[in-house]
Amino acid sequence: MNAATIYEHQSLIRFRAEDGFLVVGLLVTKEHRRVQEIAEIPILLQIHGSLGHFLARGTPRLLPHALLDRGFSSFSINTRLASAGQITGQGIFDNTMKDLDAAVSFLIHEGFRKIFVLGYSLGATMVIYWLANRNYPEVKGVILEGSAYSGPDSHKKRYGEYGSSPSYEALYQKAKEVLGSDPYNSANDETIIVYQSRGSTKEPLSDEIFTYKTWWFMQGPEAHAAMAHKHMDKIQLPILLMRGEHDFLVEPWEPGALAGIAQRAGNNHVRSVEIPKARHDCMENSEAMLEEIIRMIQTYA
Repeated sequence: MNAATIYEHQSLIRFRAEDGFLVVGLLVTKEHRRVQEIAEIPILLQIHGSLGHFLARGTPRLLPHALLDRGFSSFSINTRLASAGQITGQGIFDNTMKDLDAAVSFLIHEGFRKIFVLGYSLGATMVIYWLANRNYPEVKGVILEGSAYSGPDSHKKRYGEYGSSPSYEALYQKAKEVLGSDPYNSANDETIIVYQSRGSTKEPLSDEIFTYKTWWFMQGPEAHAAMAHKHMDKIQLPILLMRGEHDFLVEPWEPGALAGIAQRAGNNHVRSVEIPKARHDCMENSEAMLEEIIRMIQTYA
């Protein structure tokens, strides 16, 4: 059996968000004689998709050490939407802003001043909403991988294509009934299974599990925070949008449409690129993806 590669300077970091939620992150840095040297290097803050960093394949798991091999540091966090957050009820999409705030505050406290943020899949939608409502001088640019134009609209379309049970409309009506007039503060919530929401078969991988409240704020028709197109015009940082050539979740027009919104709002530092031979996870063509990320960092650091 081959020995696993152990990177000396990787640390599991635990810190609290504003409301007390425990955030866990993996900090990966190169070896340096002085702590100040580490902080002078650009660092990539990586925000996961629906599974979380330590369970997912592809970008969340592989990118940190691929960047390290090229001389860059990274900090990968699990927000409250990672793993079981949408099942336990703690994964309210709007509240992920607190987790990103805490992560950036941690990096700034540690001395990092050249922070780039990468959001993958659902994480891209989190990052868009967060940056539309925040301004940190230490954050120099944002990379959006596999970003949907509108998460709720994408899911509604998918529910219809696969014949979900319950249907999108029926689920919305039931959620309104359970959560009442103030869904965020509602004391009522229940766990639900949406069959055939991700595929056309009866197999478990075609299904999703939520609570009514987590579904409401992530996929429901009133989940305005998860509608990326409503927030792109507020981001004035340099933006790189990446989509895999064969992405089966994000349609070809979506990154360009998001880029156009930012450009029409006056952002002159927006690029939208297609990563050849990749699907939703652009690390399927790691060299092309890394080339785009490093170009972004070197241009704006």
